Amino acid sequence: MNDTERDEPTRDISTRPLEDLEDLEDLEDHAATQHGHELEQVRVVAQANAGRPDQPRQVRLRWAKLSLNANERLHGEGPWDRARMLGHNFLLRAWVIEHLGSDTDPDWNPEILAADTLAALTLDPTHARTMSAGWRDLPIEQIDELRRQKNLTAHLDRLVDILQPGPTKDRLVAWVEVRELLP
Repeated sequence: MNDTERDEPTRDISTRPLEDLEDLEDLEDHAATQHGHELEQVRVVAQANAGRPDQPRQVRLRWAKLSLNANERLHGEGPWDRARMLGHNFLLRAWVIEHLGSDTDPDWNPEILAADTLAALTLDPTHARTMSAGWRDLPIEQIDELRRQKNLTAHLDRLVDILQPGPTKDRLVAWVEVRELLP
């Protein structure tokens, strides 16, 4: 971001129609780095509109999808950026499934969300539990990894109640139990 962009006033996009924001979200990839603040605004406004009970379900799902798309384009590839992106993604998807119901769209399918969550976790729950017992003595990199695992599992309380019994649910329940021990 150059000084001119930094000095430009931030536009209030909260009153713009969904269609306009969907167009804004279609910025070129190189523009996403220059206009990250706009994408973050789109993500937040879209997420807020997805939660508006006065809107029809399909409109709310479009808002939620817009939030997911903006979120995916907003973050870099570093471990914290990726964890933040996935954390937002997982929380919104779990909220949509819980409040608007599952759908044929894979983003609103609880089993796919469970699989995506397990794929994002870099530790198994037993190892995370062992590490967390003495986390204050760990190198900062390992503490950071435990914190990322905690952020990536923030939605599990909502999700495990929806899942069918089986090995996936069992693995996620183990994470729910370990999560409270993580720094």
